[in-house]
Amino acid sequence: MMAFDHTTLAQRVLFQHGRVVDNVEAAVAALSGARVLLVADTSVAAVADAVATRIPVVARIGEIVQHVPVEHGDAAVALTRSENVDLVVSIGGGSATGLAKYVARDTGTPIVAVPTTFAGSEATDVWGQTAGARKTTGSSPAVLPRTVVYDAELFATLPADLAVASGLNALAHAVDGFWAPRADPINTALGTEGIRALVPGLRGIAADADDLDALERTLYGAYLAAVAFASAGSGLHHKICHVLGGAFDLAHAQTHAVVLPYVMDLFASTAPDAASRVSHAVGGPDAASGLFALREELGVVGSLRELGMPEGGIDGAATRVAALVPPSTPRPVDPAMLRALIGAAWAGAPVGHHDN
Repeated sequence: MMAFDHTTLAQRVLFQHGRVVDNVEAAVAALSGARVLLVADTSVAAVADAVATRIPVVARIGEIVQHVPVEHGDAAVALTRSENVDLVVSIGGGSATGLAKYVARDTGTPIVAVPTTFAGSEATDVWGQTAGARKTTGSSPAVLPRTVVYDAELFATLPADLAVASGLNALAHAVDGFWAPRADPINTALGTEGIRALVPGLRGIAADADDLDALERTLYGAYLAAVAFASAGSGLHHKICHVLGGAFDLAHAQTHAVVLPYVMDLFASTAPDAASRVSHAVGGPDAASGLFALREELGVVGSLRELGMPEGGIDGAATRVAALVPPSTPRPVDPAMLRALIGAAWAGAPVGHHDN
């Protein structure tokens, strides 16, 4: 018998290439934004400048730091209050969206998000912050952007290596959603379709970073994966990556790309339906090996060591993650298993097959 309790988060999505400025203007007008805080990294300054000519910007933040350090978040909140901001427009990757979410969480100010990577944060009600080398996350309806504006042309300037790493991060949203705490058939369907779009899209980007069709396919898949993740919640993979990212300030997307095959390997035998879906999408002999081979094919960094994680941090990270293991995991997970998993990801070892 099928039974589940599913929640779909309400959000407007404007998806059209070449129309980012027009669509942001329309989104701001629809939300009656009169005093806008524009959050945009210097890497997207040209787009932000164009947007700023069409909407009522009263304050602007250009310094964006990954993992949202609390001091940066608090400064943005103070600016929002001092300028009586009534709407936040974020342009950039997950870090820009994350800072906007910090503001929304603490002030209730709505967000219009304009992503420039495949991070997927724009489609979730999850916020994150870092303090004292420890990243914490939570969820709140207030942080879900009211409108998302997607324009694949914004992704054409993204370096190919960063684009594919970001896309593998999106892939992790779908895969981790298969065994997340609120996983259900609807999330599984969204995640499966997301993977089916992401894999060929990423291969297309790797072959030609300016391929607009591949960029749009990847963007579509990333959105579906993020919607599934938002509803299903955070599984073990994300717990691991959040601990590693916060503790060692590792590059977010690349960390997800490195860790994912090892988590898949851990759960493949006890989550056969998820493994079958992943294996079919990536075209691998098995799900974990297929994900590992896809990462190699796309040329993404292959180990946590290369990202700057010290070997001496493995035990401490495993201990932290052990306290966060979701009860929905397909098999019991203990600290020794986590040390082995993180150690293998640190070394970039080929995935094996867990029998214990």
